Amino acid sequence: MTTLDAGTLDPCQEDSTAAPWEYVASWIIYGPLVIFWIAMGLRYRDFAIATLANPHIPTGGLCGESKSGILSQFPTSESTWVAPWQVFTTGQDSMRRAADAMERLDLSFPVVLKPDIGCKGAGVRLIRTQDRLSETLALYPDNIPVMIQHFIPYEGEAGIFYSRLPNEDIGQILSMTFKSSPFVVGNGVSTLHELILDHPRAGTVPHVYLPRLTGRLDEVPSPGEVVPLVFTGNHSKGSLFRDATHLITPALTKRIDAILRKLPDFHHGRVDLRFASVEALREGRQFQIIEVNGIGSEPIHMWASGTTLASIWRTQFRFYGRAFRIGALMRQRGFRSKGAFDMLRQWRRQSALIAQYPSSD
Repeated sequence: MTTLDAGTLDPCQEDSTAAPWEYVASWIIYGPLVIFWIAMGLRYRDFAIATLANPHIPTGGLCGESKSGILSQFPTSESTWVAPWQVFTTGQDSMRRAADAMERLDLSFPVVLKPDIGCKGAGVRLIRTQDRLSETLALYPDNIPVMIQHFIPYEGEAGIFYSRLPNEDIGQILSMTFKSSPFVVGNGVSTLHELILDHPRAGTVPHVYLPRLTGRLDEVPSPGEVVPLVFTGNHSKGSLFRDATHLITPALTKRIDAILRKLPDFHHGRVDLRFASVEALREGRQFQIIEVNGIGSEPIHMWASGTTLASIWRTQFRFYGRAFRIGALMRQRGFRSKGAFDMLRQWRRQSALIAQYPSSD
């Protein structure tokens, strides 16, 4: 917890009331997408053809892919753009393996610890101390691959959705979304639990925020003390999103395209990164990539304040429709999908792993 100028911390805070559809049952959000996917599979005579948009990533990044498996495809020349990371497996010696990884990467606390296979921020934690690292690793069963990564100190975080048709010379950024954490500001009287319930957003969906702060809810933050309510930059975990597509520039597009062209046959997906300032980001500098996600990554501008349920459906149809189109073009180049049953197998494996992860921050 820190004492800051709250007005500079969260650009989404002033328009942060949760819409009534934001946390409805997932079938309402994704049910129409399933129908759309079936229709596209029938049209292209292959229910898994969209996975060919990124043929060197399992399922094209729809599900079950390894975060490190994607990042490891970057050549050394691009390493300055990616936050340093190392993967190790949990188990009896996991603290030693974590310490070895931090030493190899020359990392100090805080660091980010997250599962190597997962989605929507499952299990992601900001680790500030060795005790917290030990406590978190103890929550995992044995033999789970986890990634330890440098915590990028930049305040800004963004999700940039990139797409390139196989016959295009340069890709395009279809959307850019800024992420931020809602926060409460202490008054020296109210408990953290009371502040959350009084928050214009958190108070309408307390089940999203309260579990992450169990054990601290009776604390009374001092006057002016800012308490972020979530670390993980994912909507389902409580982060706030602001559509920044209008801030995309040719310089940023050129930089992102140059970086992602270093991944073999990567055509469609989202880059999550942290950046020093909006001005620097628009100039294509002073940012570091946290993750690269494939076709399963959401165009997260659809979760920005003011969007409607109908617009969410349209956005999903547009972005997944483009993945099918790219996959069809890659099929013409000789690539073949592994079929729908492979997608199902990878999804079931991912779901089984996520069920074993600790809660995210």
